[in-house]
Order: sequence, then structure tokens, then C-alpha cells
Amino acid sequence: MFKPTILHFDSIDSTNLEAMRRAKAGAPEGLCIVAREQTRGRGRLDRSWESPRDAGLYASLILRPKFAMNAWPLITLAAALAVQDALMKTIALRANIKWPNDLCVNDRKLCGILAETLETSLGPAAVLGIGINLRNTPNVPAEATSVESETGRAPEVGSLLAALLKSVAEKYEFLDSAKGCEQVIREWCAHSSYSAGRRVRVSLGDENFEGTTRGLENDGALRVETTGGRIRVVRAGDVTALRSMKG
Repeated sequence: MFKPTILHFDSIDSTNLEAMRRAKAGAPEGLCIVAREQTRGRGRLDRSWESPRDAGLYASLILRPKFAMNAWPLITLAAALAVQDALMKTIALRANIKWPNDLCVNDRKLCGILAETLETSLGPAAVLGIGINLRNTPNVPAEATSVESETGRAPEVGSLLAALLKSVAEKYEFLDSAKGCEQVIREWCAHSSYSAGRRVRVSLGDENFEGTTRGLENDGALRVETTGGRIRVVRAGDVTALRSMKG
């Protein structure tokens, strides 16, 4: 299991961008970039991630996986399980995993995960970025929440970071084992209400459709059953839970 080396920044454009710069320069697996503030925080689909000073945990980790690249998409799923585990162990906060890479409490976003791949002089690498909303801040979107909002107190960042990195390392090492991919998918499905039987709307940019989730493919893609029993496999896009109608 790798032992993370942490580099702390007071302010930075983006922890993911800095980790990518370091990875291209030959930084080893396990280097973790942590910042008190991001001026250009990024999320999925190149969206911005609001990163006010000391309001969240903003961290990015360099990985150099030895397992097959067709299993690399599962890094995001394993990371979501690690975040969920760290939140429970440190502050007893139970979060739900929303496909593919968010953690929510009562359907409000608490954490976002962004995994990016790149070529480096040492071979292909992955940068795993994790942003957790810790404290209440002005102008928080209605669809977002924070640890402070949910528990009434802000956590100690150092303890949460230590628990998070330990859990990420454990899940990542397991992913490299013989049955690791199957187990990560099983564990994800057991810890997410989005895995099966959830009515959702899927937005693919130029197309929207609704259906019911039916588990994951071997690469972590979401299976959605639409009208007529057709299974559609979703590998990108936005998935939103639909509230059930009560008669």
C-alpha cells in the first residue's frame, strides 16, 4: 500500500491541475496536493467547483495504476466508497453515493470526485480529485450541503484527510487484486441507493430520458431500464433522481 506524501498550499488554481503538472514532471504515486482555497476549482464536465478558503477539503492524489486500463473507471467508484467510509469513521455522517461520483445527504451534494488520466514520462497516470464541503458559506446552491449543515459542527480537517487517504489507499490496493473489480462494484451497489430500482432522469447533453436503474456494468457504467424494458448503458452524463409520485 502506498503512503501518501502531502503538499499543502494556502491558495492554488486547482489541486487537480497542480497534481497533473507534478505527475508530468515525474512525481511518484501517492503525492497528494491539498489546498485551503482553489481559485479555479473544477468538477465533472469542466464545471467550476466553488472552493472558498477553509470551507472545504480540497485534495488531489497522483495514482499510477498497474492494473488494466479498462478498470481505471472504477477508481472513481472506489474513491466514493472511501469518502463514504471516512465520513462515517470520523464524524458519523452517513452519505449516499450518487452515480457516478457525488456523495449526497438527503439528495443534496456534499462531495464531488473528479478522476482524470494523462500521459507522463513514467507512463499513464491518473489524478484523483476530491472536494468535500465542510463549512457553511454564503451563496451555497440549494442543491448543495456541508458537513456543518448536516452535523451542526465543522470537522477537524487533518483527521478527516488522514482517514480519507487511508481509506483511498485500502480501496485502491484492493482494486488491484484478483477479484477487486467485481468486489468494488458489489460494494458500490450495496452502499448506493442509485444502484438499482431508482427512478432517474438521464441528461446526455443533446438527449434526455427517464428510466429505472438496474445495476452497473463491469466498467462501472450505469444500467438504466427505459419504457418497454430496454436497457441503456450510461457512461457519461448527468443522472438525477426522480421523486416518486404518491397517489
